[in-house]
Amino acid sequence: MPGSPSSSWAVYSARINSLVKHPNMRVVVAFWLLGLINNVLYVIILSAAQDLVGSLPKGVVLLADVVPSFFTKLIAPYFIHRIPYPIRVLIFIALSAGGMLMIALTPPSRSVPVKMVGVILASLSSGGGELSFLGLSHYYGHVSLAGWGSGTGAAGLVGAGLYVMLTDWWGFTVQQSLLFSACLPAIMFISFFFILPLGPLRQGKEYDAVPGRDEDDDVDAERTEQDLAESTSALLAPEPSVLSANTAYAMTRGNTRTFKNHLRRARALFIPYMAPLLLVYVAEYTINQGVSPTLLFPLDSSPFTEYREFYPFYGFLYQIGVFISRSSTAFIRIHHLYLPSLLQVGNLLLLTLHAMFFFIPSVYIVFIIIFWEGLLGGAVYVTCFAEIMENVPAEEREFSLSATTVSDSGGICIAGLISIVMETSLCDYQVAHGRDWCRKVSVSRGGRL
Repeated sequence: MPGSPSSSWAVYSARINSLVKHPNMRVVVAFWLLGLINNVLYVIILSAAQDLVGSLPKGVVLLADVVPSFFTKLIAPYFIHRIPYPIRVLIFIALSAGGMLMIALTPPSRSVPVKMVGVILASLSSGGGELSFLGLSHYYGHVSLAGWGSGTGAAGLVGAGLYVMLTDWWGFTVQQSLLFSACLPAIMFISFFFILPLGPLRQGKEYDAVPGRDEDDDVDAERTEQDLAESTSALLAPEPSVLSANTAYAMTRGNTRTFKNHLRRARALFIPYMAPLLLVYVAEYTINQGVSPTLLFPLDSSPFTEYREFYPFYGFLYQIGVFISRSSTAFIRIHHLYLPSLLQVGNLLLLTLHAMFFFIPSVYIVFIIIFWEGLLGGAVYVTCFAEIMENVPAEEREFSLSATTVSDSGGICIAGLISIVMETSLCDYQVAHGRDWCRKVSVSRGGRL
């Protein structure tokens, strides 16, 4: 009977079945998982920073976790195209899994220096994976970028939440938690070799090797793809939106631009886009690595039983805020980047003053501030690139999006250096004024490796 619950359910089930079997869904799922796994170990390592280095500044872990990735992004694009994608994926899996195993299995006698080598290996994998999978998206079109963006956004929440659940809720030791994390890169193998349809990649590579290509043909193909992209109105369209080989070739080649033009465009990007993004990353990562380890309260006035539980939970709240704001750009848009950036600097000043003078009466208020910090950080990130997409001319947009990413990596590196000094100074100040909680970080239940 039309309109009956059974017929409505049949229609609904048919739509779900069609969605699951849609060719684009495999692309979205594969890139979502690649983005998640590529970034999740970075977050887990930062969440475990206190357990990895104990009383040493957590900025040490931040620098080891981000600097190798940063330099990989700067150098690797000039040669990595010579390495086939399947081999790259295997290299990234080996680096990330090997790095996590080195961190987890390092005996106490060797301790921090060897663990930092493991962090560096995982960082190299993350940086190489990011530039490779973004390059791979050229063969699969807009849906792959949507999947990648969503997966990387979820990585912060999943990584921080997983570490809190394993160590605080389920009672796993830090070593057991890190050993479990070392298994996660296996999902990258499944995503690339079994879920992702490799036909577009193979066709693109075959086309790439065809001799006699004319540069004008490439430009025409790129313009054609731009027209096709503008006409795509839904993430899961009726037909697969994987790119043709001509399109993939054209997108990877692009137009030749002089170094002088690059500098001119980069200078034009600094004030409206790079500066606020740099500012917000310096502020929030200084909070996360330099200030939050000292935001401690008496245990009887908190929901925790050990002092080591404060730090990872702050990270978890921060990542919830980031995930929400990065996912809300379709509903809420901020067009003035400096306002949330300056508010983030205000958060840094407020929490630093509290670490010194202890005037916030409840840890739950700090929870709200940390969550607000994540909302601001995620909002500036997505708004910055959305503004570039809308305001920068089409012929300069690709370079502008790539060049602006230097700001977040540079901000994290600056924050890491600041945090090394700030955490130590704040803890010494607290001890000198009768609050020695930062010296009492618990190492029970295998809390520190």
